[in-house]
Amino acid sequence: MTDYWFKPKSYGYGATPINWKGWVSTLALVVVLLAVLRLFVLPIHGGAAHPLWEVGLGLALALAVVVVFSLFAKAKTNGEWGWRWGGDRS
Repeated sequence: MTDYWFKPKSYGYGATPINWKGWVSTLALVVVLLAVLRLFVLPIHGGAAHPLWEVGLGLALALAVVVVFSLFAKAKTNGEWGWRWGGDRS
């Protein structure tokens, strides 16, 4: 039996968590994204801004994390991802 963590959204595109594993993985995504932004993008306590290459690296890393999470969430979704208008429309 497959253990699904997400279900397709009723409105829009994507999925939403349906159990604690989905919520924990979504929270982990947020924590990782905040850490990446803090380490690579935001200036350090009023100091000088990070060099442009570090900002670019941080944004690329954030994008990679979101893509990997999206693929994971899609694999753990009970149903297909697609644009939905609500209700039972397909």
